[in-house]
Amino acid sequence: MNRPIRVLVAKVGLDGHDRGAKVIATALRDAGMEVIYTGLRQTPEMVVNAALQEDVDAIGVSILSGAHNTVFPKIMTLMKEKGMNDVLLTGGGIIPEEDMAALNKAGVGKLFAPGATTSEIAGYIRTWVKENRSF
Repeated sequence: MNRPIRVLVAKVGLDGHDRGAKVIATALRDAGMEVIYTGLRQTPEMVVNAALQEDVDAIGVSILSGAHNTVFPKIMTLMKEKGMNDVLLTGGGIIPEEDMAALNKAGVGKLFAPGATTSEIAGYIRTWVKENRSF
């Protein structure tokens, strides 16, 4: 690859707990990726617009509020509308396994539960980008 992988890390909605998102952002930077952290209280529209402007390879959403079945499909719809079909949508947080499976079936990338290692997350993003993006 001619440039570092670019990842946007986002917190969507009113969930104000961002320690995990900041830990992930730092770990991805340490793994050699360029990370854009959008901060708290983002809307799906804000996330997708920022990802488009920053020309990212992946969007990672941290969600602890229980709104994952609303947030991820909305972001996916907006990504499709903007032609971002080769950008990974992934994330993690407090998401029941059955909801993770349903979101994966709907096209969301791997979702990570608490306890996932930062190297596992970075490795997943790196592998997905290598297999699905061409630049």
